[in-house]
Amino acid sequence: MPGRQIPKTCDRHVNHLGPVTQMVLLILGPHMLDPSSYLTSCGSDRTADNATIRYVRSYISFTSTGGPEVLELSTGPIPAVEPGKLLVEVRSAGLNYIDTYHRVGLYPVDLPFTPGLDGSGVVVAIGDGVGGFAVGDHVVWPSEPGSYTSHHLINANRAVAVPEGVTFAAATAAMVAGLTAHYLANDTFALGASHTCLIHAGAGGVGLLLTQMAKMAGAAVVTTVSTEEKEDLSRDAGADHVIRYTESDFAAASRELLGADRPFDVIYDSVGRTTFLEGLELIRMRGTMILFGQSSGPIESFNPGLLAQNGSLFLTRPTLFHYIAADEDLHHRAGEVLGWIQSGDLVVRIGAEFTLADAAAAHSALEGRETTGKVVLVP
Repeated sequence: MPGRQIPKTCDRHVNHLGPVTQMVLLILGPHMLDPSSYLTSCGSDRTADNATIRYVRSYISFTSTGGPEVLELSTGPIPAVEPGKLLVEVRSAGLNYIDTYHRVGLYPVDLPFTPGLDGSGVVVAIGDGVGGFAVGDHVVWPSEPGSYTSHHLINANRAVAVPEGVTFAAATAAMVAGLTAHYLANDTFALGASHTCLIHAGAGGVGLLLTQMAKMAGAAVVTTVSTEEKEDLSRDAGADHVIRYTESDFAAASRELLGADRPFDVIYDSVGRTTFLEGLELIRMRGTMILFGQSSGPIESFNPGLLAQNGSLFLTRPTLFHYIAADEDLHHRAGEVLGWIQSGDLVVRIGAEFTLADAAAAHSALEGRETTGKVVLVP
């Protein structure tokens, strides 16, 4: 059944769309898009005419696990919009350590697999039953697997509007990295003015944001980094003390800097194997070890009795997705983080932008600890 022509009021959105989308709209008209490419809508319009011309998307996938070299650039049909979903032209896809865990098989996935969880872009089609969005809106999402792509079909209830003045890259950084920092500082251990914390990988995507949020809460912050450049970035984010673990033992340096054998109320550890056991000996009685990553590898088996021996410590291994499982939790956290970015209270550092075709190089840089801040892929 032929669809209705999209009203002229949608024309104002055209400039927000990418060049391929604009070309299709201008040549065929917004109502002449194939449902396998763009099923556009505006207001209450939910259908589009069939057309014989099909359009393709580009995406990264891997068919076997391994190093960055398994990542391949492929093309395929742009998916048809579905009820309850948004079709988005991706402008920025986030790179996170979990993507490397999927790639190497640490976290098993069905193959072939397209990595990527968070991203942002421009709405080009709206599925039935979706309200609150229009074609041309800027949206961001925290966990829609397959985000290493030029066009992505996402669940509308998990999409968040990008505030005016916030770039696509910054909005993407607000998702996995920003939301992780938010729950770590506010929920897993609610930081306050009486607390002293240690943040490993202080110049990383999460580390820089977590440092700023910890300072917002009034906490004293110590971070670890590997280079002089990263030390400068961590200090700029507000760290009170920065330890270069490549030049000194972080445990000994922490004790010396703070004048205590066990100086920390909480340690935020995203490194894992090489820092975990030593960190337990730095935490005050009944303090907390938060292991939220494993960039150096998973921790080895250990005797839980070590927690008692070190002062009845608490150990938790949280993941973001349990802290944003409910839509209201996602939108609350995202609203705060994006609001802070918009107001300038939270500064996002985009450490590097790679093209989608260079995803393998991006993975190599991340795993080689060559990056700072948030790394994004640009289709």
